[in-house]
Amino acid sequence: MPNIALELGKISAGLGVHNAYGEQQDVDGVRIVPVAATWSGFGGGSDEQGNGGGGGGGFSAPLGAYVRRGDSLMFEPNLISLVAVAIPFVWVTGHALSRIIRALKK
Repeated sequence: MPNIALELGKISAGLGVHNAYGEQQDVDGVRIVPVAATWSGFGGGSDEQGNGGGGGGGFSAPLGAYVRRGDSLMFEPNLISLVAVAIPFVWVTGHALSRIIRALKK
């Protein structure tokens, strides 16, 4: 029986930069490299009888793209992802500030 930890290690070796940055695309003389935030996790184990198992999962969210026009290189964010990330952040910040203000008033 193959070692689960070694198999998961081989799988996870291909993750990282290859998932965070997509392949460059050339569209009408503009070079685009997509960028994403990625997360993955794996686990595995076995008992004394040699019965084992493992699993894993991942998540990827598009952040935007690096865009090269001529000699300029700019990062253009994905506005939908930016809003999706900003809404919980603004809520938590507002909630924390209201608690701080309430505590200072006492």
